[in-house]
Amino acid sequence: MAKSLVIVESPAKSKTIGKFLGKDFTVAASMGHIVDLPRSKMGVDVKNNFAPEYKIIPERKKTLSQLKKEAKGKEHIYLAPDPDREGEAISWHLSRELGAAAKTKIHRVTFNEITKEAVLEAFKHPHSLDINLINAQQARRILDRIVGYSLSPLLWKKVSRGLSAGRVQSIAVKIIVEREREIEAFVSVEYWAIEAELKKKTGKPASPAGRENFPFIARLDKIDDNKIEVKTKEEADKLTAEISREAFIVAGVKDAKKKRNPLAPFTTSKLQQEAFNKLRFSVSKTMKIAQELYEGVDLGKSETVGLITYMRTDSVAVSKEAEREAKNYILKKFGDKYYPEKPNIYKAKKSAQEAHEAIRPAVPLHEPVQIKKFLNQDQYRLYELIWNRFISSQMSAALYDVVSVDIKAGKFLFKAVGTTVVFDGFTVLYPVKDEDEKEEKGRLPRLVAGERLDLIRLLPEQHFTKPPPRYSDASLVKALEEKGIGRPSTYAPTIYTIVARNYVGREKGYLYPTELGIVVTDLLLQYFPKILDEKFTAQMEEDLDKIEEGKMDWVKVLHVFYRPFSFELKMAHSYMKNVKKEVTPTDQVCELCGRPMVIKWGRRGKFLSCSGFPECKNAKTIGTGIKCPAPGCGGELVERRSRRGVFYGCSNYPKCTYIANKLPEDTGAINNA
Repeated sequence: MAKSLVIVESPAKSKTIGKFLGKDFTVAASMGHIVDLPRSKMGVDVKNNFAPEYKIIPERKKTLSQLKKEAKGKEHIYLAPDPDREGEAISWHLSRELGAAAKTKIHRVTFNEITKEAVLEAFKHPHSLDINLINAQQARRILDRIVGYSLSPLLWKKVSRGLSAGRVQSIAVKIIVEREREIEAFVSVEYWAIEAELKKKTGKPASPAGRENFPFIARLDKIDDNKIEVKTKEEADKLTAEISREAFIVAGVKDAKKKRNPLAPFTTSKLQQEAFNKLRFSVSKTMKIAQELYEGVDLGKSETVGLITYMRTDSVAVSKEAEREAKNYILKKFGDKYYPEKPNIYKAKKSAQEAHEAIRPAVPLHEPVQIKKFLNQDQYRLYELIWNRFISSQMSAALYDVVSVDIKAGKFLFKAVGTTVVFDGFTVLYPVKDEDEKEEKGRLPRLVAGERLDLIRLLPEQHFTKPPPRYSDASLVKALEEKGIGRPSTYAPTIYTIVARNYVGREKGYLYPTELGIVVTDLLLQYFPKILDEKFTAQMEEDLDKIEEGKMDWVKVLHVFYRPFSFELKMAHSYMKNVKKEVTPTDQVCELCGRPMVIKWGRRGKFLSCSGFPECKNAKTIGTGIKCPAPGCGGELVERRSRRGVFYGCSNYPKCTYIANKLPEDTGAINNA
């Protein structure tokens, strides 16, 4: 019989760890949290220092019973959930539930990667539970419960049942609403750019250093040393005519060296952003696949191993062992010049937990191509992205020659910039481009001050200023992180929730607020300005971090929050507009009872309801105003939702099965499915 019991969160993790530890250990899974606040009520005694009322989760009663059986007779119990606040809280609840039954020594073990070396090393150095981490998790859980279980019933009363609000989710919706209003208010302005296609004077011999005479582009920058602003075609045509009569002469040439340093290895938010931008993975999908890579993949011959380090982190730190492995790989694969004189060190943001590591391949390293056959396509693509980012982060900087040329044409000044790669460095593995950088600039022929150039043609081009784009999963995560809202573990569930609650929709991968999302945001902004204030919420996140560091008392933090919040809540219940009672008459007639139909609010937004409710329960989704294109149908297209996002279906479904991903411009087009 095994002498020790090890408890982790998931069966996949238990399977991997079990193979490392051997026959003296029994490894079991708690399936996540076994204890939580009750679902049926707030479960927080706000009058008694916010004492939580913890209950065994109904679905975990059987699991807990089995764990208690396994604990009997064991000399040691090792608690090995994830190395973060949630993992510490799970361990704490397990220790309280199992301690009395087992009467054995209980230890906490943590590791950032699930490899044999890391796991065995962790079990050599077990430690006690961290009460500061536990208190930080309790404070966050209670804070979110107070907000959610106070605001959600308010929204049920004032708007519709089934709605919810939350400390992070409501700010995420607000950010999306504000962006949509910016887009709606945006007025596009016409402007023109004038470029000149030039080359060295015809008949000149090939220039030295192998730089032949080839055409290049220069852009009009100034007129009489003043920045230009060309607003109309007439202005552009007039300037083009003037410029065409001038001689083009090189006024000055500047040569500069540019160094581009590699990017830091991934944090959670940076991984989510890059996986969306490069792989088009949603935040939820990225975290699901990363969890699989972390918990362990079967690499054949009964070798199950975790392929990446823990995927919820805001740290960019890297272990010395991982540094050494990366160095050896780079020297062998790319050569000496691709490894820097000293290892690259990256600075984490102030709130990062330096005890954690960045997301990187687990040690010993497994090159993606060598294990490709053991991974599904999505696992391979994400692992390759993590691998390339980490290895490149340990490589030498890239070097460029940047040539800037000023070209005079009478009173007109044109500028041209050419970039040549001197040494590709880390970009050989991880090509990058600055967000504000235009298309990568090409080479310029060798030019010297005073030489005349041939004008091939002038290229006036019309442009229009563009509104700010809607948020994607990636850019929303970036915005939340920059504003200090939420933490690595919260981004994926936040985006999932606001879409599932119909506060936000998706269109071509981008997020937009629904009418319901706008109404709820405006109501909350009016009565709970602090809850939706980004600086206030960011300060709350900092306070939670200070609790974790042992610098603040969690009960005091909750008291400071609750006093003004409870007052705002009382005012909102008395004075907030009751959208639920607002009805808008229509000229439509209920086909069941003949009474007029009216527009009401529900959990999915506006809908048509019979004015005779509750006697008549006829209700319909409000249409788009566009008739169904199916021949002889007579129905109207209505907005519907699925896991994949918004689509449009016929109001006569299931009699008519017409569907479309976007509203048809030509209603004669038919797309039956």
